[in-house]
Amino acid sequence: MTATLFDLTFLLIAPFWALMILAPKWSWTKKIAESHLIVLPPVVIYVVLMIPVLPELLPLVTRPELAKLAEFMSTDTGAALVWAHMIAWDLFVGRWMYLEGRRLDVHPLVMAPVLVITILLAPVGLPLFLIVRKVCDAKNRGAAVVTHQ
Repeated sequence: MTATLFDLTFLLIAPFWALMILAPKWSWTKKIAESHLIVLPPVVIYVVLMIPVLPELLPLVTRPELAKLAEFMSTDTGAALVWAHMIAWDLFVGRWMYLEGRRLDVHPLVMAPVLVITILLAPVGLPLFLIVRKVCDAKNRGAAVVTHQ
């Protein structure tokens, strides 16, 4: 069951990423991305995996020790649990980035690579997007000043 849940974790959210990257201006993409529920599939998988190992997991997260945490994550359940956690968080952050990108009218050819990097390496994708956001926000403010003069 653990292997199946591991496989399902990404398969269930891949369509959301595909919409945000490949069809960012489609009206349904925005409607779907605006729902917080899109992160529910990996969260449910996380909870299903977590409940049976909660007595073992709780001490690992409240008093983390590298060796014990590494040992737990080297198990199938530990790896699947961490994967579901990462996938849920990455999608939550990617969803926010997509919505901010649309709000700021960031060109899809700029956003697509940022979102792909976020899927693969979220800790790199987020600061990259923050830079894009800062540049676009400053450009939009500059355009607003020129318009009002």
